[in-house]
Amino acid sequence: MATPRVFTTLSSALRTEARAGDDDGNTGEEDVAAGYLVVRSSGASAARMAIDAPSAPAREPAQIQLVMRASLPKYVPTRGVSLSFPECALRARPAGRSGTVLLTVSTAKLSISFAELRPLMFRPVPLDRSLQTLFAAAVSHLLVVSDSLDPHGIKPYLTGLAELVLRSALRTELNRADAIAIRRRDAVAHIREHLSDPALTAERIAEALFISRRRLYQLFDDGDGVSGRIRQLRIDRAKELLGDPAHAKRGIGEISKQCGFANAAHFSRTFRKVVGETPRDYRDKLLAE
Repeated sequence: MATPRVFTTLSSALRTEARAGDDDGNTGEEDVAAGYLVVRSSGASAARMAIDAPSAPAREPAQIQLVMRASLPKYVPTRGVSLSFPECALRARPAGRSGTVLLTVSTAKLSISFAELRPLMFRPVPLDRSLQTLFAAAVSHLLVVSDSLDPHGIKPYLTGLAELVLRSALRTELNRADAIAIRRRDAVAHIREHLSDPALTAERIAEALFISRRRLYQLFDDGDGVSGRIRQLRIDRAKELLGDPAHAKRGIGEISKQCGFANAAHFSRTFRKVVGETPRDYRDKLLAE
């Protein structure tokens, strides 16, 4: 069954594609914030990708689209300009002091595989300012001199530009993911080490790791948050102790204290809510086996 997050992604993809057919030429790319890149497929393939991502393999789309903001030549009309070349296309539309560019390229012409691009699909990815500047300059220069260029020669140019942006964005995103994973492991290790302390809080964890509380919350924004992770680790520790015959004679209150709960009553309520049975019933069941 699809998760709510998948339905949200699908809905967003379908709204974007629906806007692509508007009479005024609006393709929905103005939704991309400055400094970010959005990589997507189009049409029916976008819907399939939104349904399948991120866990299931998806059929490789014939084309992918790169959407990002860029500085555009002043002559570009308000309604925008669209240029089509063999196996690629470029659309530019002014928006205030900058504009939005949609670059479409053939997936098969990229040396980077579609499987490698999966982490970038359907979500805003931050770009380094130098890469933003390079992309804007390349697009602007092409728009200025496009009439004098051979369309077949433009194809490898745009494909190469797309690949440069994609590879740079992917490297940044993977490095960011690695950094987040390392920070998260450090935070979990600190929590495990101080589980018995009932005063353990997000603020104290952040101080120990020399990061802000906001940054700490970002590390755990994929689940129940920091407090939820602390609670789950305490319950996991309690389950280990309750199921260990070596601790069979220890009281429930003593175990709750070792796991960092304020008192035995709070421990029992939390344990029953998470596990579905009281600590005593859980222990009796395991030790009777």
